[in-house]
Amino acid sequence: MARMAGDPGVLGWLRFAAGFRLPAGNTDWVRHELTDAGWRGRTVLRHLALIVPICAVLAIVLLTLSPAPAWLAVMMIALILCGSVFSVAAYADDIRASRLRQHGLDVPDDPDIGRPTH
Repeated sequence: MARMAGDPGVLGWLRFAAGFRLPAGNTDWVRHELTDAGWRGRTVLRHLALIVPICAVLAIVLLTLSPAPAWLAVMMIALILCGSVFSVAAYADDIRASRLRQHGLDVPDDPDIGRPTH
């Protein structure tokens, strides 16, 4: 797949996923990332890129330092993942609006929400 103009690369994508503002040269890419078809899925994917390494470290710590059974550690990690992904999916519209404003872009009017985007 061809790279889009203004594509920040892997490190820039990770910075964007972590919530940092990208330079003005990446504005077209940010607009695409947050408004084109599939933006909700990309929002969840960016969240997973941050939460999965945290859960992996937590799993290693729980399995090596805790006397608790392994199933308990697995259930704890599953609860963290499910809860955080649900929260991001539920508030994706507000997350998108915040990120668009952060980059100086207009928030699209979405009549499907049934309320104004915050």
